Amino acid sequence: MNTMKKISTCAAVCGLLAFLVLPVAAMHHEVKIAEPSGLGKYLTDTQGMALYMFKQDSPGHSACSGGCVANWPLFYREKVVPPKGLASDDFGTISREDGAMQTTFRGYPLYYFKEDKKPGDTKGNGMMDVWYLIDPDDFPSE
Repeated sequence: MNTMKKISTCAAVCGLLAFLVLPVAAMHHEVKIAEPSGLGKYLTDTQGMALYMFKQDSPGHSACSGGCVANWPLFYREKVVPPKGLASDDFGTISREDGAMQTTFRGYPLYYFKEDKKPGDTKGNGMMDVWYLIDPDDFPSE
């Protein structure tokens, strides 16, 4: 095979891979809004796993550390593709005191709950009266 044909074939394969991989990579960064009946709207990750807020947090600061993080794992995406109706600047990131990065919604850190095992699980909602799902229509701005 001559050099030009090899370069052309390689370019075609690379272009096809980029075409297939880029949409998947972008989907990984999406945040979605779930709307199950009876529960109201709430934010989820791409896979449909619920995202929570901690009432002890403040904009730009997480009060959850140590054992708390073991039960409430951090949600982090370098960049978030917002769902329809929300702005990209609704999402940001913070650098936590422990050095970890965490995604925020309107300044408040986002978490998972370790007992949520599948999309649609919301076992952490209302936990200890400080952990809640996030309804974007009823959530304060920074």
